[in-house]
Amino acid sequence: MKIAAIQMVSTPDAARNLARACELMAQAATAGAEAVALPEYFCLMGLQDRDKLAIAERDLTVAPDAAAPLQRALSKAARELGVWVLGGTLPIACEGDAAGQRVRNSVCVYAPDGQRAARYDKIHLFRFNNGREAYDEGQVLERGEQPVTVDLKARDGRVWRTGLSVCYDLRFPELFRAMSFTPGQPPCDLIAVPAAFTYTTGEAHWELLLRARAVENQAYVIAPAQGGRHENGRRTWGHSLIIDPWGQVLACLPEGEGVVMAELDAQRLAAVRSQLPALQHRLL
Repeated sequence: MKIAAIQMVSTPDAARNLARACELMAQAATAGAEAVALPEYFCLMGLQDRDKLAIAERDLTVAPDAAAPLQRALSKAARELGVWVLGGTLPIACEGDAAGQRVRNSVCVYAPDGQRAARYDKIHLFRFNNGREAYDEGQVLERGEQPVTVDLKARDGRVWRTGLSVCYDLRFPELFRAMSFTPGQPPCDLIAVPAAFTYTTGEAHWELLLRARAVENQAYVIAPAQGGRHENGRRTWGHSLIIDPWGQVLACLPEGEGVVMAELDAQRLAAVRSQLPALQHRLL
């Protein structure tokens, strides 16, 4: 199964970002991708955190008559391109929040027929302050509560069990263990980590943490990222990566917009797990 990680340098203009995301998804599909993954905040890198409240959408499974242009566009792209779409993140309104002061940062996954297959709400909310940069997602975001996995069915019939996470979640290995060891389910074959890592934290930890998650879970990792200097002045680290279960980097785009692709190899996955059966050796 060929997968594609899309790197963007999103702007404060949601319509422009959506159009560019659709162009890049089409580029990936034309190159043979069966699954395409967008970065965190693909739809908006606002001038301030609260800007995302203005484009927040109601969940279409709860409010099927809602306008929801972002959700509808991702569904349409999946259907017209015939690919799985892991839709980066977009702001979903919190049900019951009449004032509209908080949203969830949500990954929506669409099957090749355009139907939504899963939704994951980012659990761990980023906060960082080194005296020069300060971020606190909890000011606007409401955290999610449940780990989520989704089965991506390849055209050859092989099913790739995929764990969903977002950016700061990467620092919490227990989340990935919980996804991989759901009772009655096999371990995850693929882990998706859409992100908008800061340049400072990305330079220090991005690849290190992604490769660690791949190695300890013996799974492929796809990590589409924001990567460049944004119109709001923020600089994101980029380095969208696809990593194999042995921790080898298969593809990387350091900075700027674009697409990186790699093939998921079921035989490679099985070989790693057979030769070093660490997943079977868990004691705790």
